[in-house]
Amino acid sequence: MKISLNSIRGLNKRYGCAGDIAPLGIDDLTIKMGAQLGAVEQVTDIGKKYQGAVLVKVLKCWSHPDSDHLHVCSIDDGGITPDVNRGADGTVEVVCGARNVREGLTAVWLPPGVTVPQSLDKEPFVLEARAIRGVVSNGMLASAKELALGDNHEGILEIDGSIKPGTLFADAYDLSGDYLIDIENKMFTHRPDCFGFLGISRELAGIQRMQFKSPAWYTVQPQFPGIETEELPLSVQNELPELAPRFTAITMSNVEVGPSPMWLQVELTKVGLRPINNIVDYTNFFMLETGQPLHAYDYDKVAVLSGDQASLVIRKPHAGEKLTLLNGKVIEPHENAIMIASDKQLIGMGGVMGGSETEVSETTRNIILECANFDMYTIRKTAMEHGIFTDAVTRFNKGQSPLQNLAVLVKIVDEIRNFAGGKVASRVIDDNHLPSEMLERGSVFPSISVSSGFINARLGLGLSATEISQLLGNVEFNVTLEGDNLIVTAPFWRTDIEIPEDIVEEVGRLYGYDKLPLVLPRRDILPVSKNPLLVVKQSLRESLAKTGANEVLTYSFIHGNLINKVGQDREQAYRLSNALSPDLQYYRMSITPSLLDKVHPNIKAGYREFAIFELGKVHVKSENDPAEPDVPKEANALGAVIAADDKTAARDGAAFYTAKRYLLALLQEFQLDHALAFEPLAGADLYENPWLQQMAAPFEPAHSAVLRDQEKMVWGIVGEYKDAVKTALKLPEYTAGFEIDPLVFLLNTSKAKIYVPLPRFPKVQQDITLKVSSDVPFQAVYDLLNKHLKSLEDMRATLQPLDIYQGGNDPGHKHLTFRYTVAHYQKTLTTEEVNTILDQAAAMARNQLRAERI
Repeated sequence: MKISLNSIRGLNKRYGCAGDIAPLGIDDLTIKMGAQLGAVEQVTDIGKKYQGAVLVKVLKCWSHPDSDHLHVCSIDDGGITPDVNRGADGTVEVVCGARNVREGLTAVWLPPGVTVPQSLDKEPFVLEARAIRGVVSNGMLASAKELALGDNHEGILEIDGSIKPGTLFADAYDLSGDYLIDIENKMFTHRPDCFGFLGISRELAGIQRMQFKSPAWYTVQPQFPGIETEELPLSVQNELPELAPRFTAITMSNVEVGPSPMWLQVELTKVGLRPINNIVDYTNFFMLETGQPLHAYDYDKVAVLSGDQASLVIRKPHAGEKLTLLNGKVIEPHENAIMIASDKQLIGMGGVMGGSETEVSETTRNIILECANFDMYTIRKTAMEHGIFTDAVTRFNKGQSPLQNLAVLVKIVDEIRNFAGGKVASRVIDDNHLPSEMLERGSVFPSISVSSGFINARLGLGLSATEISQLLGNVEFNVTLEGDNLIVTAPFWRTDIEIPEDIVEEVGRLYGYDKLPLVLPRRDILPVSKNPLLVVKQSLRESLAKTGANEVLTYSFIHGNLINKVGQDREQAYRLSNALSPDLQYYRMSITPSLLDKVHPNIKAGYREFAIFELGKVHVKSENDPAEPDVPKEANALGAVIAADDKTAARDGAAFYTAKRYLLALLQEFQLDHALAFEPLAGADLYENPWLQQMAAPFEPAHSAVLRDQEKMVWGIVGEYKDAVKTALKLPEYTAGFEIDPLVFLLNTSKAKIYVPLPRFPKVQQDITLKVSSDVPFQAVYDLLNKHLKSLEDMRATLQPLDIYQGGNDPGHKHLTFRYTVAHYQKTLTTEEVNTILDQAAAMARNQLRAERI
């Protein structure tokens, strides 16, 4: 956003808005702007560019004696330029090749020693007195392009009005002491009013504790002049009221289209806009002044495209429609763009750029003026889709206030009536779909009740209600005091004041954030409590790493084909609309698929035996919170997989028991081996839990078990995988794993860990084999023997399953073999003493499980 310091000063003086906004100079002003308004990116001295340029009158003009296209001009500079060759009458000779040079013309002279303004930012070109075909030219008469006031290089710039020769160009057009201030746009993303000089001027006054008063014409309900000439009928049809909530228009006749007055060209050029003609330039000028874009159509061209009378239709484009824009680009508008059309065809892209077929040109006599409000998000998408970024887009996609449209429209109508000969030819059309209460109160949002205590508590200040009212009143907020309470109504151009916190921000900015007290917050020196879940996760990682497992980190997203391969229901998974890659389409519902997908590549890479695990997030649709059904609910999961290729796996036992040993090591580490029990997965009731159902999908029920607590809640699954899963993922036969909710380690474990020293005396190992009925679960036998071991005093004892055997000649029984490892803390155990321990265990098994020792 570029603003001219003198333009702001001129606005305040012209409308009586405020005093000088830079009483202490440009440096002081930019410091205040950076601290309280927006980051200043660059400050350019405009007056320096035109230093030495003088307005002169061409007194005589004759053909060059040695050229058929050059002229020799005798100019009057009022005698103010020193060190230049003059004739006896005090005039100066300049050679000029412009076709429009003539006697009596007022032009801009660049004397010798002056730098051409256009070249100042590139390679500065300094003029000198030199002979051109035998005639000495003292400098040059400048064109608009050479003065950096446009692209016109056809002739010299003609100065309108009666200006005394010898007047400095910078003084004549208020460029002396002028600075162009470039403010970072993103600072004003929520402040559309600050994309106009009026808004900037108001804020500059406010941050300097100056009262600002908007121009009298800038009001919600202005008065339009009546029809002044033969009516030019116009109809407006709005098919998109939700995207164009307000569309105002009026027609004018007998408009005199021509070059803009020089002051207007200068105003536009110094902020980067190209002068075109007076009508278009007025629309651009009032856009700069108010932040509200306007557009002018040639009425007669619109009427020809409409049929009987001119009509404007706000609609979406039809399939295959094309539009030639003002810049000559032909586009096929995006299907959701806001278009302006006649009855027959498109004539403009609303809020972005007009069409070339209805543009105002030198032959235009009747015009339509449009001042509209469009949906900011649609404008932004349309601009991005077509790569068109105009000054109108910059302002519309910030969300201009729809309450200012009539004010801006009536102002430009008045300007064209006074300075372009136009006559009002229709009533004003106000296609208005705003809420009636918004129009009645004259503010975008309702009034806000807030106390001075609320504001001071958040800013650390001690301002009184009166002081706060003064700060807000300086920028035209309507404030009513009710004791310590303030009833604040934002002015109609503010679209960002909706809640009490917005008032806090406004007061803080106007008062000055740099003036807020700097007080360090009071902090408790006690250490922050650790997150229990994070502590548990770290412990799980360390425990599994001690057993030789390797942690892997995979994406939370997986391919849909992987979901199918492991037997899960793809409908229960969230599909990503903006996937990182085609291989990452869905949120995973459990950790196991991600791990199984890594087994074959590792086997193929030469890792013949390994264990991998991962702690991560999973998501299942049916697990969502009923209060927020559209928000994916995250769950934590710990998964592990052990695998060995066919050669390495030639050993006794099944992969299930290896996976179970890893899981038991975790349970023992967290002292949960007695709190949880293993039960067969086949026939297990998963309580219709969607996560458990999807977790169990890859596991073979006959070779897997669920992990339950004493309240019969299922916390995880351990086991081998279905043959179909092994085939689909090329898994070796020796593959098993587990998946468990890590919350079980948090909810069921003791907070205090007990240190148990190792015995100094040697351990003794003996095996015991028990014959039990086939319907007795292995877990029941294991728990009974383990319970017996824990009852032994002054001993450290462990139990290790060795073998399960079921002969074909006795299907009703099975043999379970366990290894006892026992060590005493006080002495060395004898074989007899260990035998006694095993005899006690066998007796307990016989009494409780009808087991027979073999």
